[in-house]
Amino acid sequence: MKQLIIFAATATLALTAASQSIYYQDHDNRDMARHTLRNESMRHEFVIPKVDGCTVLKADLHCHTVYSDASTTPEYRVLEAWTDGLDVLAITDHVEYRRWEPTMLKFLKGYLPADTKAVNHNVIDKAADNTGILADLNVPYLAAQKEAENYGITIIPGAEITRSPETIGHYNALFVDDANTIYDADPAQSMRNARAQGALIMHNHPGWRRKSLEMTEFEKQVYAEHLIDGVEIMNGSEFYPTVVKRAKENGFFMAANTDIHRTTAVDYGMQGHQRNMTLILATDNSPVAIKDALKARRTLAYSFGTIAGDEALVEALFRACVKFEVFKVDNKGRRHVRMVNNSSLHFILNFGGNPQRLNPFSSRNITSQVNQSIEVFGAFVCAHRGPASYIYYKTLIPK
Repeated sequence: MKQLIIFAATATLALTAASQSIYYQDHDNRDMARHTLRNESMRHEFVIPKVDGCTVLKADLHCHTVYSDASTTPEYRVLEAWTDGLDVLAITDHVEYRRWEPTMLKFLKGYLPADTKAVNHNVIDKAADNTGILADLNVPYLAAQKEAENYGITIIPGAEITRSPETIGHYNALFVDDANTIYDADPAQSMRNARAQGALIMHNHPGWRRKSLEMTEFEKQVYAEHLIDGVEIMNGSEFYPTVVKRAKENGFFMAANTDIHRTTAVDYGMQGHQRNMTLILATDNSPVAIKDALKARRTLAYSFGTIAGDEALVEALFRACVKFEVFKVDNKGRRHVRMVNNSSLHFILNFGGNPQRLNPFSSRNITSQVNQSIEVFGAFVCAHRGPASYIYYKTLIPK
């Protein structure tokens, strides 16, 4: 019996001590305790140093909300982007395809005016699933823009021109003034309508639902008409190395985006991955500066640890992130070099032996010869050895 009493007293004491360390009394309701481990949402900072004097903005230029065919609201997309460490987010709901509208209209039955002509609406593709459904396509952007004021990230107004992926493809119009006036039965005219507003046009996931990356007649037409400003070389888990060459030949900015429909927590975070990002080298995070950077093609694509883009920008980014410090030269003339990674990026480097990993915000020592070549795995640039070739990025260890 004494043993039981002692055990009970010990358990009570432990519980009291534990409760004091992990609970605190609520400020307003003194009868309520709060758990210290439950915090407000925190931002996961993804750090990249300045490159050539430019700030590296982390952007997602392709995402969807419940106003087309995704599972979340624009407001949630803003919180999600901020938590994931983004600086820029484009809201690009589909112009022609809006999966949830029948459910929304059913829920709002009795609230719609009897005369539907009095409602601002756009005519959508007769081949689309939701023909004739009313919509104001500016609502998702306006909702996200209002929410973004609480987080300090930049929202870009956009819309996705959505037609048959096998023959025409999907295209994001970025920096639109009025998404309701973009649609035309001719998808090329839809692009012209967006261009008339000053929009930039990005070719989305060029290989999706295709058997190859051979360009269709429609793609050849809009490329020749100079209606395209950028292209996704990465979308979700898709990577199109050969499109790097296409982008360089046509003067397109290169992008990596999530095209997120569910949540980045489910599709990336819970799997242990950082979400896709278009890295934009801009003077600041204003819409004007971002648009100028895209027009100047100062972008790199980042997806699942791979950085891809123009060789000069890849090298500039690597040089900004990784510093080499010679701390000893031995009697055989070999240099002992400390590699310091000042970024959230990880690199796998090969300098004549086995590849070695350089983790974020870490350093390691290596031994090298003067002007020894170093191969950076996971950093892709286009080679000039044919349409299907690409190489790992190569550089030299500085003297």
